Amino acid sequence: MAAEIVFDRGLGDLFVVRTAGHMLGAEVLASIEFAVLGLDVPLVVVLDHDRCGAVAAAIAAHDSGRAPTGHLRVVVERLSPEILRAQAEGITDPDAITRLHIASTAHRLLDDAPGLRGRVDAGRCAVVGLGYALAEGRVDRVVAHGPVTHGMSAP
Repeated sequence: MAAEIVFDRGLGDLFVVRTAGHMLGAEVLASIEFAVLGLDVPLVVVLDHDRCGAVAAAIAAHDSGRAPTGHLRVVVERLSPEILRAQAEGITDPDAITRLHIASTAHRLLDDAPGLRGRVDAGRCAVVGLGYALAEGRVDRVVAHGPVTHGMSAP
C-alpha cells in the first residue's frame, strides 16, 4: 500500500518510512526524528490497512503456538503483546486488533522519540494513526496527538 497513492501525492511529496506491521526500531525512529527535527515535517502518520498480513501472521502464530521462521518471526514477536492485550479485552476481530496496534504504535512513537514528543507538545507537529479500508478506498482516523489542521486532513 503506497501512501502516495492513498493520499494522492506525487513521488517525493511525502517522507515515507515503511515497515511490515509498522514496527518501530532504531532506524525507523531515527528516520522519523530526521523528518520532524531536520526537515520540519508537521505530520507523522501511522498508516495500516484492513486485512493486515503482519497482524494475521501474529494471530496465527498465537493460535497455533508456532512462530514463523526467518525475520518474520521478529514482526510476529513484537506484535504478540498486542494480540494478548486484544484477547484480554475480548477483541477477536483482526481489523479491530490492527486498529489497536495503530493506536499503540502512535503512543509508542511519542514515548520513544523525545524530539518528536517535544514538537507535538509545542504544537508544531501531530502524530495521527490512520486505518485504510482497502475495498472502499477510505481512510479512518484511529487516534491523533497534537494539532491536526485542515491542511493535514486526509483527502
